[in-house]
This record gives sequence, structure tokens and C-alpha cells, in this order.
Amino acid sequence: MGLRLPQQTLPKGRQHQIRCQHRCLRFNPIKLETTKELDHYKALVAKIPALKQEIAKTIVGQEEAVEEILVALMAGGHCLLEGVPGLAKTLMVKTLSEALDMKFKRIQFTPDLMPGDILGTEVLEEDHQTGKKFFQFNKGPIFANVVLADEINRTPPKTQAALLEAMQEKMVTYAGNDHALPDPFLIIATQNPIEQSGTYPLPEAQLDRFLLYIKLGYPSEKEELAVLERTTGTYKTEKQTIFSAADIKSLQELTRQVHISPELMQYITTLVRETRPETSKVDFVKKYTEWGAGTRAGQALVLCSKARAILKGRYSVIPEDIQTLIYPILRHRLTLHFRAEAENISTDQVISQMLKAIPFK
Repeated sequence: MGLRLPQQTLPKGRQHQIRCQHRCLRFNPIKLETTKELDHYKALVAKIPALKQEIAKTIVGQEEAVEEILVALMAGGHCLLEGVPGLAKTLMVKTLSEALDMKFKRIQFTPDLMPGDILGTEVLEEDHQTGKKFFQFNKGPIFANVVLADEINRTPPKTQAALLEAMQEKMVTYAGNDHALPDPFLIIATQNPIEQSGTYPLPEAQLDRFLLYIKLGYPSEKEELAVLERTTGTYKTEKQTIFSAADIKSLQELTRQVHISPELMQYITTLVRETRPETSKVDFVKKYTEWGAGTRAGQALVLCSKARAILKGRYSVIPEDIQTLIYPILRHRLTLHFRAEAENISTDQVISQMLKAIPFK
């Protein structure tokens, strides 16, 4: 039995209309089965602004990055953060885990890090009563709800690959035995864009495992001043837990029930297919793109758009959700042609030109 969205939560009557350029998209609100379910989900959605405020107590600015991390969490995916040192990447992730009352672990990726340092290892134990010896699996730091993979591109591909099964299957296989990871499970990896020596670029297969590729920029002058005042004075804040792990699982379930019209589903399908140069009708894409996005990109765009709709207080996806999230979803799924590098063309520029060429009508 699928969960249904409440009619009472949708604004202005029985039909919610979203005007997009030349026409309206209409849908009938769908009802939940019980009043108890309705009250439960309304209460969860009502607490989302409090979660953002709790994070803002510690993190100044970076609202877009925080929102995208929350989108990944609600969509059940993982994200890759790229930013220069000193932009509070680690603090941002730790603050989020504290506000969600979920187990947090940080893994510092180094050239000598081994897969067992991430997943765990088997050790020989002895039963003191019987004297019998046996192997016991000691879980590694990946067995947490929120895992920060710090500077993931500083470790060799063999160790990076240890994350692949965990990210996709949400389990660890060791010595033929499967070990389930906590639920919910979120990996947030970071990498430094300005240091190239001693780094190992992530392979395409692993990049595709990340739902979002989030780029952090420098704070504004006002935000930077606020950071200086907070961190060099006596500023303190009382930390509060807003959501539990069970609440996040409920929000993930609710995310999948958010309405998206057939027209918007077609729009997403068209956008993803237009990234492929062999079939694209966009000259900019054909000129600068070597490989386009796969079907997983469309799945990510649908789920993330639904999650963003909830974060914005809506129970329906609008074009703005898609056009905002298409950048962090596609920027690591496109492989640019050599001429793009020669002309200093970025994936974001390719995506921007594609959106201009394919507006939602």
C-alpha cells in the first residue's frame, strides 16, 4: 500500500495549479489512508525550517550547499563536496549529523589507507569458557549513518573502490558474509580542487554513485565578517536534535510520494537525452561533450526534484526544482571533449546552454 499525500496540505482547494509559461499543470491531491499518517507527515514537514535554522546556528551562509545535502539525504543518495580549504565542509557535515541525532564518522583518506581501514577486519577471538577460537568481524568507520570521506581523491583507486558496494548496496561483504549498513545511510565525500599533486581522480563508475556533485564557493563579505566575529569571540550555541533516524526514513518515504506531472517527467527525459552528443539537437552539446549522462541521471533528477519540493513546502514538483538541481546532478556525469578544455568550457556552461535551448513549454 503506497502512502498518499493529504488533500488538506495542498493550498487553495481541490486542484493545485502551477502556471509555467504557456499552460497550467493540474493534478488532483491524493489522500492518506489514515488521519494518524496525515498528522505524522504534516508534523515532520513542519519541522524542516527548524532543521535549517539549527544548522545556520553554526554554519554561516552556504544555504545552497546545505539545501543540496538535505536533498541528497531525503532522496536516499550520496554527495560529493568540492571546495577550497577553510569553507567548513567538515563542520557542515558534523553539524548536520548532530541536528539529526545520527551516528557520525569521519574517515581521513590518505595514500596509505587500506580497504580494511574503511570496511573493518576480522580478528581472531577466543572463548574464555570453552577455549574455542573463532574469527570476529570488527566493523569499520563506514558503519555509521553519516560518513564523511574527507579528501577522497588522496587515496588510491583500490581503496576508493571499497566504497562502491557500500554506496550502491548499503552493505559490506567481507569473507563471504554480508553486513548491513545503518539506515538511513549517507556518504558525503570531499575533495580539494586546487591541489593536484598526490591525488587520484575518481573513476567514472564511482562518480556516478554520487547523487549530487556540490561545489562550495567563498562566502560573501557580510558572511565572512560574521564568521570572524563568531569564531574569535565568545559566541556559543545550544545544540538541539530536530529529527531522528526514523524521522528521516519517513521523509525519504514521503519524498517518493510527491507528485510530478507527466509533462515534467517528459521534460526530464528530454534534458537527459539531449546531453548525449550523438543524438542531441543542441549544437553547444554536440561540440563540447564527448559522453552524455546515463539513465541514472534522470532517476536522480526526479527524486531530487521531489525532495526539493518538500524542502520548499510543496507537495508537487515545478520546473524550478529541475532547473536548479540539474547542475549538481549532471556536472559529474558529463565527459567533455578535449576542445572544451582548450577553450575553458565547463560542464556548468554546457548545462546552462542546454537549458536555454530546451525551455519548459
